[in-house]
Amino acid sequence: MDIEGKVRELITKPVEMAGYFVDEVLYEKEGQMNFLRIIIDKNGTIDVDDCVTVSKIINPLLDEKDFIEESYILDVCSKEKGCE
Repeated sequence: MDIEGKVRELITKPVEMAGYFVDEVLYEKEGQMNFLRIIIDKNGTIDVDDCVTVSKIINPLLDEKDFIEESYILDVCSKEKGCE
């Protein structure tokens, strides 16, 4: 299973229990930086606070499993507004 699949498997249930949906998981390289992008959705509008909430759910899970060897930036963003 690739990184994206492992991340999706790890985070989907905890994120859904908080009232969100994992729309997409992307692991991308831009220049010298790696980005783990988690695109979320929910019933209603996603705002910055929602992204922070989901990030706080995901971060400890990723730290505990620690299966991504390279350094990366976690970017949680909404389906509507996209990632920047």
